[in-house]
Amino acid sequence: MPNQSAREKSPTKPITIMGSFVADLAFRTERIPAWGETILGASFALGPGGKGSNQAVAAARAGGNVTFLCKLGRDAFGDLARRTYAEEGIDTQFIFDSAEQGTGAAAIIIDEARGENAIIVVPGAGYQLAAAEVDRARERIAESAIFMTQLEVPVAVAEHGLKLARSLGVTTILNPAPAVPFPAHIYALCDYLTPNETEAAALTGLPVGNIAEAERAADVLLARGVGSVVVTLGAQGAFVKNSKLARHVPAVEFGAVVETTGAGDAFSGGFAVALSEGADVATAARFGCAVAGISVTRRGTAPSMPHRAEVDAVLRRR
Repeated sequence: MPNQSAREKSPTKPITIMGSFVADLAFRTERIPAWGETILGASFALGPGGKGSNQAVAAARAGGNVTFLCKLGRDAFGDLARRTYAEEGIDTQFIFDSAEQGTGAAAIIIDEARGENAIIVVPGAGYQLAAAEVDRARERIAESAIFMTQLEVPVAVAEHGLKLARSLGVTTILNPAPAVPFPAHIYALCDYLTPNETEAAALTGLPVGNIAEAERAADVLLARGVGSVVVTLGAQGAFVKNSKLARHVPAVEFGAVVETTGAGDAFSGGFAVALSEGADVATAARFGCAVAGISVTRRGTAPSMPHRAEVDAVLRRR
């Protein structure tokens, strides 16, 4: 269902999201196979994925006016991405083509019983995005309320985008996923840093399995120069901390969990939309939790993202 009407009605500034698209090849199975073992799976699906792309779809469906900045191969997977953005009403003027690399792909193995997953990502063309191409989106970024990126693009390109956005007075969000090493000075470019438990633990060297541990990790990240830290905690919701606030934001339950793949991207997209509409960080985190809470009741990544009316209805009931 296209999101064009939501975009036309939205009075907010655009959201620019930079990241990768990969085609998700999802295999559902009763259990994860051991090394050297072959088992029969329950089902297979091919669909649009990639952290940046999923976040762009989540934000667009949640009512955001979204521009996506990425690089695609000239192939069937790239065509899948372009069809997806046309259907979702996402601005594609800064999606670049690669003549050298194919579009990326992700192998996702989903445990049918638990709804949990293991993922291998090959970024492909998305990892060829260059700083000069980011600069071509300068005017669009300058018009934006939010600039958000992740680490499925080269770290130097993520840094360049964050630095450009900050120089233009645009609010920045870094979703540090996957948790690859990056220079310490990047923290100060982040108005918001949104790691999950695993990423927060990798960045700080501290265990992060509950709210108290999330707060300790947030303190370490704030000391490195981040404006606000939002640690997503799965079924426990999220923990938000900055110089003026420390708050646990409970998860929003919508139904039985079917699949957690893409839940963090759902949160990120919703969080960015709420911030672009003027919400404070705790309110934005609650909106993100609602988007994520709905998404985990459905299969797939981008296809599982809810539309704005669904999110508003869930929050009204609570």
